[in-house]
Amino acid sequence: MLKSHIEQADSFSDRFDAEAWLMLMDGRLKRYIKDHDQRLSMLRSIHKEATAAGVKPELVLAVIQVESHFDRFAISPVGAMGIMQIMPFWKHEIGRPEDNLINLNTNLRYGCIILKHYIDRSNGRLAEALARYNGSYGSYRYSAKVMDAWDYWR
Repeated sequence: MLKSHIEQADSFSDRFDAEAWLMLMDGRLKRYIKDHDQRLSMLRSIHKEATAAGVKPELVLAVIQVESHFDRFAISPVGAMGIMQIMPFWKHEIGRPEDNLINLNTNLRYGCIILKHYIDRSNGRLAEALARYNGSYGSYRYSAKVMDAWDYWR
């Protein structure tokens, strides 16, 4: 199964990088996602969307851990949806009101692009970018949680 996922992983520089990263992250994600195939599939998607957006995949894993604990179907009390807890207004902002934010790949694509937007807007100041992503600009409590989680994924 791992071999199949490695062969399908197209966002890595080479097969060795895919194998090393997927094996390492698979072991760490096991506490959140019990099914092996689902873990590897999710990891491939996370790596692909993060890489495409220019964001470190391990940072995206940390954001997901804090936002939804890897629950693809999470909906917050304020209406944020999916694994990266995307607010529905982003669909209109991006011009794709028909998108399904519960869809894993759609949610990851939105989340990674939005995170990259805030990193750029904050001139690389990660704590500020994370606070903006969370909608808590001015407070760094959320940023600290993500940075602590990032230590686990690096």
